Amino acid sequence: MQITEKDFGQGYHLISIENESGFHLSVTDLGARIVSLGHDKELVLNFDSAEEYLERDAFIGASIGRTAGRIENGRFTLDGKDYQVAIDPETGHSLHGGKPGFETKKWDYAIENGDQEASIIFTLTSPDGEHGFPGNLKVEVRHTLTQENVWRVTTKATSDQTTLFNPTNHVYFNLTGDPTQAIDEHKLWLNSDSVAVLRPDTIPTGEIMNVTGTPFDFQTETALADMFTSDFEQKNLCNGLDHPFFLKESDLNKPAAKLTSPDGTVELTVSTDSSSVVIFTANFGEDGPMMQGKQLAHHGGITFETQVAPGAEQFPEFGSIKLPANTPFETITEYKINLKEANTHGN
Repeated sequence: MQITEKDFGQGYHLISIENESGFHLSVTDLGARIVSLGHDKELVLNFDSAEEYLERDAFIGASIGRTAGRIENGRFTLDGKDYQVAIDPETGHSLHGGKPGFETKKWDYAIENGDQEASIIFTLTSPDGEHGFPGNLKVEVRHTLTQENVWRVTTKATSDQTTLFNPTNHVYFNLTGDPTQAIDEHKLWLNSDSVAVLRPDTIPTGEIMNVTGTPFDFQTETALADMFTSDFEQKNLCNGLDHPFFLKESDLNKPAAKLTSPDGTVELTVSTDSSSVVIFTANFGEDGPMMQGKQLAHHGGITFETQVAPGAEQFPEFGSIKLPANTPFETITEYKINLKEANTHGN
């Protein structure tokens, strides 16, 4: 495995791993984020420098925490004690754990190289009381690339006080390699028959809806355009997807999701031990950022934010994001890329 390091601007570094087939993964210590993934074409949305991430959208590709998603009014109760954490002024709710969050921090990093895989290990300490969250939280995010074109994200953490912790990676995929192309003709399959119902401000109501037979039913591989063009109320709420889907199985050995490029030449399989995945379809309208000199299309990318469903601090049926004091936390998500010949198509 070949590893290179270079300057990424603003004092940050870009570290790249390339396997024997020429497939590469690039990450940066700005937000312990993925910057690049692919072979002949780019498969994830990205910017060219640290400065662009900081100016245009610091969440793209970043490690997110302490709590991914929104906490209503930034309030929760933990072991009988009420907490008020930082809120996003635009929404009035806690967003991704508060700013500056994991996404704009400079992480320490180390490199591990081997014959079959190589890893960049990022570490960070979030101090007790940061944005109102209790506990000194030590976090490790490991990005690994294998010879089989698997990108693995392993997140570990411990806190010296009981706290909330619900991390994710905010990667956006566009398997055409062109950010000006919407993902409408990508085909999506999900190992999920239920979704969290959202209010207009995208806070979960607590209701879990069975999606079978609705435009949110991806239990059979379906072009995303079918959902985008529907008049489904929950789609209209966000002008696309911005929803937590509950997975039927939380098993790294079984696929949670599959995304196929319009021409069938790129197939992405997502596996995770998380209980849900938040699917966001870059519903930016005409306000998408500029990337590589091009404006991101409306629905120009799709996320697979594996995590416990946002709202779990309110609704126990969603799962638990409580991290007891001095208890090790670990979660793993794998993204496997299968590259096919141009004249073949996915199943």
